[in-house]
Amino acid sequence: MGFADLSGVGYVLGDGRTLFTDVSFRVGEGAKVALVGANGTGKTTLLRIVTGDLKADSGTVAHSGGLGVMRQLVGMREGERPLGDLAAELGPPRLRDVWRRRRKAEARIADGGEKDQLAYAQALADWGEAGGYEFEVVCDTVAVSVLGLPWTEVEGRPLRTLSGGEQKRFALHLLLQGRDEVLVLDEPDNFLDVPAKRELEQAIRESEKSILFVSHDREVLANAADRIVTLEAGTAWTHGGGFGTWHEARAARHERFEELRRRWDEEHHKLRELMLMYKNKAAFNSDMASRYRAAQTRLRKFEEAGPPPEPPRDQDIRVKLEGGRTGKRAVVCEQLELEDLTFPFDLEVWYGDRVAVLGANGTGKSHFLRLLARGGTDPEAGVVAELEPVRHNGTARLGARVHPGHFSQTHEHPEFTGRTLREILWDGDRDRPSLERSKAMSALSRYELTFQSEQDFGTLSGGQQARFMVLLLELSGATCLLLDEPTDNLDLASAEALEEGLKSFEGTVIAVTHDRWFTRGFDRFVVFQRDGEVVESDEPVWDVR
Repeated sequence: MGFADLSGVGYVLGDGRTLFTDVSFRVGEGAKVALVGANGTGKTTLLRIVTGDLKADSGTVAHSGGLGVMRQLVGMREGERPLGDLAAELGPPRLRDVWRRRRKAEARIADGGEKDQLAYAQALADWGEAGGYEFEVVCDTVAVSVLGLPWTEVEGRPLRTLSGGEQKRFALHLLLQGRDEVLVLDEPDNFLDVPAKRELEQAIRESEKSILFVSHDREVLANAADRIVTLEAGTAWTHGGGFGTWHEARAARHERFEELRRRWDEEHHKLRELMLMYKNKAAFNSDMASRYRAAQTRLRKFEEAGPPPEPPRDQDIRVKLEGGRTGKRAVVCEQLELEDLTFPFDLEVWYGDRVAVLGANGTGKSHFLRLLARGGTDPEAGVVAELEPVRHNGTARLGARVHPGHFSQTHEHPEFTGRTLREILWDGDRDRPSLERSKAMSALSRYELTFQSEQDFGTLSGGQQARFMVLLLELSGATCLLLDEPTDNLDLASAEALEEGLKSFEGTVIAVTHDRWFTRGFDRFVVFQRDGEVVESDEPVWDVR
C-alpha cells in the first residue's frame, strides 16, 4: 500500500512572502487525512507540491504506490474538450502520454497518407501495451455507473455537456477504481449533491487507498477523515482524531500557546530585571561586572531564541450585502420549461424570500439561475446578459426594481483575466461604481483580501475568488441574489460571514446548494426532481437521485 511523507516543506510566493514553512506530516498506509485551513493559507499549493506540479523551496516530499490526482476544478472551464481527455489525465503518466499521441494520430489519419496511418497503428499498439484497453474497461464501468451510458457513447462528449457534479463523480469513481495507491483530492465534494456526498464519504472510508483530501464541508470531514492536518499561521499541525474532536483540540492548542507565551513574557521580564539590577550594581562595584555581563548574555540568548508562536488570528470577514426594496413579486414563472430538463412549472418568489433550490446534479438548477440572471424571458432586464442563453419555453419575469446579482458556481469571469483585484475595483463596470484606492483597499480588508490586492484574479485560491465575487455582488447593488453553490470553496469562517450577511440583506435570495448546514438559513425549498418535475417542499429534500 502507498504512502506520502512531507518533511520540512516550505514555499515562498513570487512577491517574496512566505506562504508556509516547516510543514511535516505523513499520510500512512490506508490513512484518510483531511487538510483544512482558511482560504488562502496554501492548501491547494501544498497539494500541488505533493503531486509534483510545484517545487517546494525547502523540505522534501516522498510517496510510493502511484499517485492519483483530482484537482480543484477538474474538467471545469474546458468546455469543448471530450470526456476521454479528462479520463486519460486521471490515468498513469505513461497512459496520458500515449493518449495524446493517439489523439493526434486520429486527427491526422482522415486526410493523411500511409505515414499517418502507420503512426496511428503504432499509437494503437502503444495504447495496448500501456494498459489502455484495460483502462477503457474501467472507464466503461464508471460511465455506466455515473452517466448511465457505455463508454463508447460518452467518450467523445464535450465536458460542457456534463454538470460539475457529473464531472466530479466520474473523476472520483475512476480514481477510486484505478491502480494508484495514493490519492490526492482537492475539494472532491464540490458540485456534488447530497446523495453523491454520502456516496463519497462511504467510498473514502471503505477504500484501501491512502487518501489526502481538502474539504470545507463539515459533514464530509466528520464522516470521511480519520485524522486532520490543519494549515494555519504558516505551518501545519496534525490532530490524530477525527473532525468531531478537532475544534476542542484546536482550542486546547491555542490555550497552550497562550500559556507558553505568558510564561515566556514572565521569564523575559525576570531576566531583564536581573540584568538591570546587575547593571546598577556594576556601576558602583566592579566585582559585579562579570555578573552583569553574564546576565546580558543570558538575556540576549533568551531573546535570540524568540518567543513561542502566538495562536493564529481568527479571520474577521464582514459581508455588507444591502439590497433594496423591490416589487412584492420578485420572480414570477408561468409554465416555465427548461428544454430537455424540466416539465412546465409555476413559481412565485416574493420580496424577502430565502429560497433554496435543491435537487440532483443535472436537473437544471444552474440553468434556472442563469435564466433569471439574464433577465428571464426579458433579457433587457438582466445585468449579466453575457451568460450563455438558456433554451426554455414559458415565461420567467423579474419584478419591478429587481436587479439580479449572479454568483457563478465555477467562478467563470473571463473579463477578469490578467487583472488584479485593485484594478477590477478601480475600473468598475456598468452596474458597479469605480472605487478609488483607499475605498478599494477598505473593501478588500473587510473580506480579508488586502494582501491579494495586486494579485490577478485567476491566481487566487477558489475560496478567495468566491469571497471576491461576494464583494462584487455587494458593490453591484443587487436586490435579488442568485447564488450557485456559494459555499463550495469557502472556509468555515467565510461561510458563516456570508450567512450573517444574508440575514441582514434587504432583498430576495435564491440559492442552489447542496450544503446541508447552509440550507438552515432558508425558509422555502424548491426541488428539481429527476423525473423533470419541479415542486415545493416544506423542508429540505436530499435523497432525490
